[in-house]
Amino acid sequence: MSDETEHLSKTLVFTLGVIINSDEENRQRIAVAFQEAKLLVEKISLDNGGARLRIEVCVKHFNRYKAAGDVACAGWILKAIQERVDEQNLPGWRKWREVINQATKLLPLAVPTLH
Repeated sequence: MSDETEHLSKTLVFTLGVIINSDEENRQRIAVAFQEAKLLVEKISLDNGGARLRIEVCVKHFNRYKAAGDVACAGWILKAIQERVDEQNLPGWRKWREVINQATKLLPLAVPTLH
Protein backbone atom coordinates (compact mmCIF):
# COMPACT_ATOMS: atom_id res chain seq x y z
CA MET A 1 0.00 0.00 0.00
CA SER A 2 1.43 3.38 -0.98
CA ASP A 3 1.75 6.21 1.53
CA GLU A 4 -1.05 8.09 -0.22
CA THR A 5 -3.36 5.08 -0.19
CA GLU A 6 -2.62 4.42 3.47
CA HIS A 7 -3.27 8.06 4.37
CA LEU A 8 -6.51 8.12 2.37
CA SER A 9 -7.61 4.87 4.01
CA LYS A 10 -7.06 6.26 7.50
CA THR A 11 -8.79 9.50 6.59
CA LEU A 12 -11.77 7.69 5.12
CA VAL A 13 -12.06 5.48 8.23
CA PHE A 14 -11.97 8.65 10.39
CA THR A 15 -14.65 10.24 8.21
CA LEU A 16 -16.91 7.20 8.26
CA GLY A 17 -16.54 7.05 12.03
CA VAL A 18 -17.62 10.67 12.38
CA ILE A 19 -20.65 10.07 10.13
CA ILE A 20 -21.71 6.80 11.76
CA ASN A 21 -21.29 8.11 15.30
CA SER A 22 -23.17 11.34 14.64
CA ASP A 23 -26.75 11.99 15.61
CA GLU A 24 -29.26 13.21 13.02
CA GLU A 25 -28.52 16.89 13.64
CA ASN A 26 -24.79 16.41 13.16
CA ARG A 27 -25.33 14.24 10.09
CA GLN A 28 -27.33 17.13 8.68
CA ARG A 29 -24.37 19.46 9.34
CA ILE A 30 -22.05 17.01 7.57
CA ALA A 31 -24.46 16.73 4.64
CA VAL A 32 -24.68 20.52 4.30
CA ALA A 33 -20.87 20.78 4.37
CA PHE A 34 -20.59 18.05 1.71
CA GLN A 35 -23.08 19.87 -0.52
CA GLU A 36 -21.30 23.20 0.00
CA ALA A 37 -18.01 21.52 -0.92
CA LYS A 38 -19.62 20.04 -4.01
CA LEU A 39 -20.95 23.41 -5.14
CA LEU A 40 -17.62 25.09 -4.50
CA VAL A 41 -15.45 22.56 -6.32
CA GLU A 42 -17.75 22.61 -9.34
CA LYS A 43 -16.58 26.19 -9.86
CA ILE A 44 -12.91 25.12 -9.95
CA SER A 45 -11.63 23.82 -13.27
CA LEU A 46 -9.81 20.54 -13.47
CA ASP A 47 -6.16 20.92 -14.38
CA ASN A 48 -5.56 18.44 -17.22
CA GLY A 49 -7.96 16.02 -15.52
CA GLY A 50 -6.37 16.58 -12.10
CA ALA A 51 -8.38 17.78 -9.16
CA ARG A 52 -5.47 19.05 -7.04
CA LEU A 53 -6.89 22.58 -6.58
CA ARG A 54 -10.31 21.20 -5.71
CA ILE A 55 -8.77 18.86 -3.15
CA GLU A 56 -6.66 21.62 -1.60
CA VAL A 57 -9.71 23.87 -1.16
CA CYS A 58 -11.63 21.06 0.55
CA VAL A 59 -8.69 20.21 2.81
CA LYS A 60 -8.36 23.87 3.82
CA HIS A 61 -12.03 23.94 4.88
CA PHE A 62 -11.65 20.54 6.58
CA ASN A 63 -8.73 21.81 8.65
CA ARG A 64 -10.66 24.90 9.70
CA TYR A 65 -13.74 22.93 10.79
CA LYS A 66 -11.70 20.19 12.48
CA ALA A 67 -9.70 22.77 14.45
CA ALA A 68 -13.01 24.18 15.69
CA GLY A 69 -14.23 20.70 16.66
CA ASP A 70 -17.06 20.90 14.13
CA VAL A 71 -18.35 17.66 12.60
CA ALA A 72 -18.85 19.53 9.32
CA CYS A 73 -15.19 18.73 8.74
CA ALA A 74 -16.30 15.24 7.68
CA GLY A 75 -18.31 16.61 4.75
CA TRP A 76 -15.37 18.61 3.45
CA ILE A 77 -12.85 15.79 3.68
CA LEU A 78 -15.30 13.31 2.17
CA LYS A 79 -15.58 15.59 -0.85
CA ALA A 80 -11.77 15.91 -1.03
CA ILE A 81 -11.42 12.13 -1.04
CA GLN A 82 -14.15 11.83 -3.65
CA GLU A 83 -12.33 14.30 -5.89
CA ARG A 84 -9.10 12.32 -5.55
CA VAL A 85 -10.85 9.05 -6.35
CA ASP A 86 -12.62 10.61 -9.34
CA GLU A 87 -9.23 11.24 -10.93
CA GLN A 88 -9.38 7.47 -11.58
CA ASN A 89 -5.64 6.91 -11.17
CA LEU A 90 -5.63 5.69 -7.58
CA PRO A 91 -5.11 1.93 -7.21
CA GLY A 92 -8.50 0.33 -6.60
CA TRP A 93 -10.36 3.56 -7.33
CA ARG A 94 -13.58 1.72 -8.23
CA LYS A 95 -13.71 0.15 -4.75
CA TRP A 96 -12.98 3.54 -3.21
CA ARG A 97 -15.87 5.02 -5.21
CA GLU A 98 -18.23 2.32 -3.89
CA VAL A 99 -17.29 3.11 -0.28
CA ILE A 100 -17.68 6.86 -0.83
CA ASN A 101 -21.07 6.35 -2.47
CA GLN A 102 -22.19 4.28 0.52
CA ALA A 103 -20.92 6.98 2.89
CA THR A 104 -22.93 9.67 1.09
CA LYS A 105 -26.05 7.49 1.41
CA LEU A 106 -25.66 7.75 5.19
CA LEU A 107 -26.16 11.51 4.92
CA PRO A 108 -29.60 13.14 4.76
CA LEU A 109 -30.48 15.36 1.83
CA ALA A 110 -29.16 18.83 2.49
CA VAL A 111 -29.71 22.31 1.20
CA PRO A 112 -26.35 24.09 1.24
CA THR A 113 -25.97 27.54 2.72
CA LEU A 114 -23.00 29.05 0.91
CA HIS A 115 -21.35 31.90 2.75
